[in-house]
Amino acid sequence: MGFFSKLVAGLKKTRTAFTHASDRLFRAFSGELGEDFYEELEEIFLLADFGVPTATALTEQLREIIVERRILRAEEAREALKELLCRTLGDGERALELKTKPALVLVIGVNGVGKTTSIGKIANCLREEGRKVALVAADTFRAAAIEQLFTWAERSGTTLIAQKEGADPASVVYDAIDAARHGRADTLIVDTAGRLQNKKNLMDELAKIFRVIDRELPSADREVLLVLDATMGQNAVSQAREFTKAAPITGIVLTKIDGSAKGGIVFALKKELGIGVRYIGVGEGMDDLQLFEPRDFVEALFSGEEGEQ
Repeated sequence: MGFFSKLVAGLKKTRTAFTHASDRLFRAFSGELGEDFYEELEEIFLLADFGVPTATALTEQLREIIVERRILRAEEAREALKELLCRTLGDGERALELKTKPALVLVIGVNGVGKTTSIGKIANCLREEGRKVALVAADTFRAAAIEQLFTWAERSGTTLIAQKEGADPASVVYDAIDAARHGRADTLIVDTAGRLQNKKNLMDELAKIFRVIDRELPSADREVLLVLDATMGQNAVSQAREFTKAAPITGIVLTKIDGSAKGGIVFALKKELGIGVRYIGVGEGMDDLQLFEPRDFVEALFSGEEGEQ
């Protein structure tokens, strides 16, 4: 099964809650679209986990488009909705900006969202691009985090830089920077803590890591990726909102688009927080994490059960 087919399969729940319901709505309200239509459309957005602010905004935007274009036919309204969703997501997020050598990718996320798995897959992508990658075990307080990262370093053909459990995360990052200076790596992927329940500790820890990087590699390119579990819906949006207060997030890795995902959060993240999804994961395979393409996502959302468009 190709990546697009997996994406279509992963959006099955969202497609049932949103696309199938909206199709029924458009068919029922052929001709002039009254207030009842827009109220029901907003409810459909909410059921697909777009969130209240995004659902309200998109409903009003579609209303304006329909009035402005004098749309009367259901199929035209459906296409207008599809176009609006594509425009909301934009042209897509840029690839990782890692032109300097060394360069850094810091990865943040709470336990259980697939952070370590995502790090391994990103490492594999960068290694295949010809980069010399090292994984940096700076999430030193989570049980088994170092062992899990070691496994992914082996699977992705990259190096692991670690200290003992409970070590100072900033010290681990310093060791990694020193290793990069000595030619052991040109790209450092840093696994950082995600203890959101104690935000002050998280912020202090991240601030210390950033200070080390600012001092030792002030001109190095750096990306800060937040890993979110798509199955968590609006809870994931809330996590993103809190993490943006703790770190300068440059992009999101959305995992577990696996058949139970609440795909509407992609639009909520972009609309409410202005943060785009950079990578999207649709399975456990090494190639099941790829750069997010908004138009492909919307096409998958509107595709039939077998992935036909």
